[in-house]
Amino acid sequence: MRFTRISHVIAKLQSGHAREMAASESAALTRRALLRRKRADVQANTTVTIASHETFPVALLALAIGAFGIGSTEFVMMGLLPEVATAFNVSIPTAGYLISGYALGVVFGAPLLTAASVRWPRRTVLLALMVVFTIGNVLAATASSYGTLLAARVLTGLPHGAFFGVASVLAADIAPSGRPATAISIVFAGLTIANVIGVPADTLLSQHFGWRSTFAVLGVIGVLSIAAIAFLVPQEPQAKRSMLSREIATFARPQVWLALAIGTFGFGGVFAAYSYIEPMMTNVAGYSPGGVDLLLALFGLGMTAGNLVGGRLADRALMPSLYGALGGLGLVLALFVLTAHDKAAAAVTIFLIGATGMACVPIIQTRIMDKARGAPTLAAAANHSAFNLANAAGAFLGGCAIRAGFGWTSPNWVGALLAAIGLGVALVSGALDRRT
Repeated sequence: MRFTRISHVIAKLQSGHAREMAASESAALTRRALLRRKRADVQANTTVTIASHETFPVALLALAIGAFGIGSTEFVMMGLLPEVATAFNVSIPTAGYLISGYALGVVFGAPLLTAASVRWPRRTVLLALMVVFTIGNVLAATASSYGTLLAARVLTGLPHGAFFGVASVLAADIAPSGRPATAISIVFAGLTIANVIGVPADTLLSQHFGWRSTFAVLGVIGVLSIAAIAFLVPQEPQAKRSMLSREIATFARPQVWLALAIGTFGFGGVFAAYSYIEPMMTNVAGYSPGGVDLLLALFGLGMTAGNLVGGRLADRALMPSLYGALGGLGLVLALFVLTAHDKAAAAVTIFLIGATGMACVPIIQTRIMDKARGAPTLAAAANHSAFNLANAAGAFLGGCAIRAGFGWTSPNWVGALLAAIGLGVALVSGALDRRT
């Protein structure tokens, strides 16, 4: 009997201790949940003033840092070809495959990585993509052979399109009401600033410390981007995550394909002319090679200005802004046939090509996301595959015009024609809107 009473007492003590432990664990879990919620609130509500009357989430700056790193990595190879060719004892054209390899990674990586990660939280996706980006640059910096460097370039290109696709959707989601295109343009500003500052700085770095140092610095930028995304980008609620079947289903909408076609033709026009800026300016306008470097920086400044202006215009009137940007691009490219013969006029025209061409990008990105509403991530990423196809196709067609004997300025006619086709597709798309 006494033994039974002692057992009851022990059982009560154990039960009370278990309740205390459970209550303690519950309180700890509650505190952790509150801390996570507080951190998310800070991330979501921390803002940065972009203009005198507008504030945007500081998370956009974290995305812009990633865009800066990706943009620098994409274009830096053009300034490193001679050094890399010498280091691995290959020809300049063979070293040029390092540019093509990156573009190949973008074209295939955009849809594949987006599809593979579509059910993940967007912040997790962005972190994973920047980890791949960083690893690719580290491998490039330590490459012991040309084949290894080529593989590293392909690997580094894989996250490009998926990053901009996911970042664009996230930017639009966290933007102030009625400002999705402006938010997207802030992210893309990292890409355009890379052309003005990042690429020249990386090239200068390679000239003093070797080409490997350039990729090492790009790896450091990748680490900084990972840290910025981890601390500044809020985690999204489960309800906002998508499904692959819904993402794929958006490609059954004709307007999505029309938007992709607009970007392919429009940006193809830019690259038909831009790809041959150096021989055109040295042989026609009379610039020195050093002067051409300044023109390329001027083109980058035009891209930066056009991107920010295009985002603001798209938030006010998307399709009219698209018509105006494409029409302006076609007109400027046609005028370049004449202005290419004068140094000052050529410089102004190059700035305007960059401005009108890049103004199309946030507008088209917003258009695609609008037409793929409900599941826009895969379509937004596919847009960057389309841009890279435009890059290759524009350069190819511009080269065909030169080889056909039409002269150094003939790529500008090709670019004007491609921009006009893009404008025509945009008008058809707008007409379909008015019918529905």
